[in-house]
Amino acid sequence: MADAEVGDDVYGDDPTVKALERATAELLGKEDAVYMPTGTMTNQVGIRAHTEPGDAVLFDQNAHVYILEGGAPCAISGVLPRLLPGVRGIFSPSDVEAAVGTSHPFFPATIPAPVKLLCLENTHNIGGGSIWPLERLRAVTATGRRLGLALHLDGARLWHATAATGISEAEYAAPFDSVSVCFSKALGAPVGSCLAGSRDFIARARRFKQQIGGGFRQAGIIAAGALHALTHHRQRLGEVNALASRFARDLAQIDRIILDPATVETNIVRFQLRDVESASFVEEAHQRGLYMLPSGPHAVRAVFYLDITWDEARRALAIIADILGADILRALPAHAAAGPSAAAAATY
Repeated sequence: MADAEVGDDVYGDDPTVKALERATAELLGKEDAVYMPTGTMTNQVGIRAHTEPGDAVLFDQNAHVYILEGGAPCAISGVLPRLLPGVRGIFSPSDVEAAVGTSHPFFPATIPAPVKLLCLENTHNIGGGSIWPLERLRAVTATGRRLGLALHLDGARLWHATAATGISEAEYAAPFDSVSVCFSKALGAPVGSCLAGSRDFIARARRFKQQIGGGFRQAGIIAAGALHALTHHRQRLGEVNALASRFARDLAQIDRIILDPATVETNIVRFQLRDVESASFVEEAHQRGLYMLPSGPHAVRAVFYLDITWDEARRALAIIADILGADILRALPAHAAAGPSAAAAATY
């Protein structure tokens, strides 16, 4: 990053940013991409570029773009969210059809907000890092396409789906008009996300990026970190997923923890506390150096990323067990001291 060649991204002449955008577009099988500071911005610029104020957009009921982005679809794009009844973030073609509905001459199409965009999230954050099965993803997007909808993928953690299944990012991205991917979180870069799509779509997206304050000057400094992560860290995410799964199996042994380890498909571990409030639990854990997020009255989220070993995850288990009054260390299997490099925390 210190040695990055830089220019002015606002004027489209930062060579490192341009290299990152080309690499991302190629990896996702799209014509072009645009670099932005955050995944919220890439998602929301994507929604704005696909819609006009007053349009309706279909989201899973627990979608990140709907719940965790500050109400931006309404505030920035002026769209009406229509929610789908996903299970761990995954819904069906019939859910999409039911939300769009069927027109009839007795009910003018000018009455409801026109549905223009369908959004999917893979992997799904609130779903616990759940992966869309490829055939279900193709069926849902084909239904959306048949109904005349544009298609957007929140693929902030798409890399983890590829690491877990071996299905390429480009194959997952193929049905979509736009794809948002993140370089921070588990990939380890300090800043940034990209929005990818056709050349015409990305040209329109650049307008809205600038409009909401996303233009930045010598952005090659941070783009260099993202480009390094894209080039060198994706191949390590299988280790991260494996560590999360290993942690979940041991966590499930602790009394007062409710967790089915089979639900941990990638790098996110979500669990319930039996008769313990998550707010006080995570505050106590924080004081002991273990950072997790409350995600409901009795729910907690822990996210694994690069740079933490199994020994550190094991210490996290010990802290959790001690707080909950269990002696898990005697119950744990004797794992080797060295383990895959990853991290247990919940800052994203």
